[in-house]
Amino acid sequence: MEDTIFSKIIRGEIPCYKVAEDSHFFAFLDINPLAKGHTLVVPKKITDYIFDIDDEELGAMMVFAKKVAKAIKTNFPCQKVGMTVIGLEVPHAHIHLVPINDIYDIDFRREKLNLTPEQFQEIANKIAHSMQ
Repeated sequence: MEDTIFSKIIRGEIPCYKVAEDSHFFAFLDINPLAKGHTLVVPKKITDYIFDIDDEELGAMMVFAKKVAKAIKTNFPCQKVGMTVIGLEVPHAHIHLVPINDIYDIDFRREKLNLTPEQFQEIANKIAHSMQ
């Protein structure tokens, strides 16, 4: 499978605000966030459709995402961290983790936050610190 923007981010060819990484998965802030703490979780192995990921890896991805979600919730007060998989915008499976207080907080038609690089870095640092 060919490179994706996410595989380039994982390799460090495109900058991002990384919050967590292990040998199989990578988590970084969405550059067009619905809320502070909106994070993407991606497998390092490129697979376009999330349900084409083998069962063991998909389970491990959910466990990794759970750890990231707990770190998000610790730093960004919310009722829950919502999770969605859309999979149309980038041909590399990924999960959106978004702090929510209402069902409409995870509506991707909503206006995105306009954060400064400093704000993004502060958010990433908070989540990353809580992952340790």
